[in-house]
Amino acid sequence: MSNKSPRVPVAFFRILEYESTFMDTAVAMILEECGLKIPIGAKVLVKPNLVSSKNALACTHPNVTLSLCRYLKDCGAQVTVADSPGYGTAAQVSKAIGMTSGLKELGLKPKSLGRPVQLKLSFGETIGISRDALESDMIINVPKLKAHGQFVVTGAVKNLFGTVVGFRKAYAHTRFGETPGLMEKMIIEVAKSMPLAFNLMDAVYPMHETGPINGKPYSMNLLAGSPNPYALDTALYMLLGLSPKKILIWQESVRQKIFGYHPDHIEYVIEPPDDFDTTDFKIPEKLSPMEFEPVRFVRGRIKSLLSRFM
Repeated sequence: MSNKSPRVPVAFFRILEYESTFMDTAVAMILEECGLKIPIGAKVLVKPNLVSSKNALACTHPNVTLSLCRYLKDCGAQVTVADSPGYGTAAQVSKAIGMTSGLKELGLKPKSLGRPVQLKLSFGETIGISRDALESDMIINVPKLKAHGQFVVTGAVKNLFGTVVGFRKAYAHTRFGETPGLMEKMIIEVAKSMPLAFNLMDAVYPMHETGPINGKPYSMNLLAGSPNPYALDTALYMLLGLSPKKILIWQESVRQKIFGYHPDHIEYVIEPPDDFDTTDFKIPEKLSPMEFEPVRFVRGRIKSLLSRFM
């Protein structure tokens, strides 16, 4: 790749803890060094990972989301914080991980992404994505870096799968999981459909060994950001010593030649990756099948419906 070819900024910022004052500084520096501009009055959807109320480690840390919201409100944006957990509601998860009170101080409430609209997929199927997300002026994606029992490691691109509404995520596993490659294609097509403006990744204490719910904390001390989710994920995969052969979402982005898939597409700003040591980060030794068993899916669907009335 020529030195004259354009490169996308990826910001690595070392931060030892989630303490709010330091987090405010880190978030502002990452967004500004990457050149993000927030128009006054813009409707900005902040999309953290609110996957489960059972384990706060599985979710984006509240202080990352809250620092981002403070910055956006200072810019004059109209901010919404929302996700679509597979089970339960965003409000339930937010309360469980201790984010709701901080949002209230900012005049915000956690919301569940709803109003599904059908997205036509390239392989002849459809998936129900949130009209709430599509109608935002811009989305700032706030993933949590995690080991994953089906995808090995997940980051920015996979977090946008959370714009698929409710139980449809589990249903997607049931429909597409049996055919190799379809889950990765579907996730990338969902990501491409979104008005995505930026990605801010919580890798301060990511989850390793297994995931996405029950792994263990790993001290990486990294907050990372980029306007390009593929470049951000590539940077983290490289930091972990992985390759596209190991990570199927990365492999699919390489196959499609999506800009950001190659390390040469990246310009590191703030700190170089060599400043971070991840040699003892552990990935799952054995992966689970992509498809969910029908009985498990039905049980999860019933629990999801019941949670709305509890």
